[in-house]
Amino acid sequence: MGNPKAFLTVPRKEAGYRPIHDRIQDFGEVEQTLNTRDRQEQASRCMDCGVPFCHWACPLGNKDPEWNDALYRGEWETAYKLLKKTNPFPEFTGRICPALCEKACVLYLTTGEAVTNRENEAAIAERAFLEGYVTIEHPKRNGLRVAVVGSGPAGLAAANALNLMGYEVTVFEKNEAAGGLLRYGIPNFKLNKKIIDRRISVMEQEGIIFKYNSEYSDYSDYSEYSALVIATGTPTARDLNIPGRELKGVHLALELLSQQNRVLAGMEFSKEGRITAKGKDVLVIGGGDTGSDCIGTAHRQGCKSVTQIEIMPKPPVGHNPATPWPNWPVILKTTSSHEEGCTRRWNINTLEFLGENGKVTGVKVQPIDWKSNQEGGRPIMVEAGEPEIIKAELVLLAMGFLKPEHPEYPENVFVCGDAANGASLVVRAIASGLQTAAKVNAFLQSK
Repeated sequence: MGNPKAFLTVPRKEAGYRPIHDRIQDFGEVEQTLNTRDRQEQASRCMDCGVPFCHWACPLGNKDPEWNDALYRGEWETAYKLLKKTNPFPEFTGRICPALCEKACVLYLTTGEAVTNRENEAAIAERAFLEGYVTIEHPKRNGLRVAVVGSGPAGLAAANALNLMGYEVTVFEKNEAAGGLLRYGIPNFKLNKKIIDRRISVMEQEGIIFKYNSEYSDYSDYSEYSALVIATGTPTARDLNIPGRELKGVHLALELLSQQNRVLAGMEFSKEGRITAKGKDVLVIGGGDTGSDCIGTAHRQGCKSVTQIEIMPKPPVGHNPATPWPNWPVILKTTSSHEEGCTRRWNINTLEFLGENGKVTGVKVQPIDWKSNQEGGRPIMVEAGEPEIIKAELVLLAMGFLKPEHPEYPENVFVCGDAANGASLVVRAIASGLQTAAKVNAFLQSK
């Protein structure tokens, strides 16, 4: 390491977010960037800890110490080449990954201030595009064709890897553009869609064929291909079938998020079909990242207020002995969207949607508690207070997604990403795509 003692004198410095009064006026990315000197100084904090738990925690196996050292030395191209070996899309993960590596960092354990790996990664990726380190590769073709269904992070990773191995790859996407959840689930204020377009352009120049508005029906439709990769994600959101679900104004979270992203892309919707929080009291049911994205979107649409409720207990603040280092800590998370204004409540069960003239006006909820199950298994929910009504003209259901079920496929059909494992992180989807590409290659080469 260039400066093995920098962690003793250099404190963690994050780029931070744009001011709240500024960022809620648009859908531009909220995160700012450090200047080159500060970024290299932050990379110097990587302390040559001997056992790099960051590498262990990363689903992609990123070699953070190596590229952090190159970054510290100002060797940006070397840093990018090291990063590219394990991560085909650092411009995505550098923006939206929760940074499992940082929570496993030895500095996080000892000082609570991990190395800024995620921001460093994003900076390296952007410098690579700016300086031309991202080059177009023209792999030698092996004569075999592979179809990939779905262009989310898993499908893109599989397609990219197989293409570089020499296969002729065609990606089939049901929507009008590539990206999957990256494009239609994650708001622009976290990931500008031009970042996706830039990467798709590179992949197309390298020979990958994208076919849009192509709905997957059956694997037999792809018999002309030597192998098929199914990367269709988790299309079915978890719903809340309680009285009043049919009321206008009750929507699944992705109905709002995908529509807003399409509006920003230039698509038009009728007044009746437009989902908007403008001037409304908004209730978000679900305490995860998707719920947080709904909060940020509601603010930018001009909502009156936002409340977020979660059926599970409030996580511990700062430290959770149940999830010790270097595991991912299950602790209270406050996102940039939460900072913009939100009432957050935990241990709240939803009983009924209330409305007038077919439109939702409020939601009946009840405080609950959880007690241990003496017979084992899941805890038992018990009432902990009287029912109450939360006023809301827009209700967004952000309670996760159902894991898809698949039939038994022929041996040349492979399933990857969320389609195989259930809803998870983008970085895990990319890792699954790479692993599946290796399996496809091994299978076809054995034949």
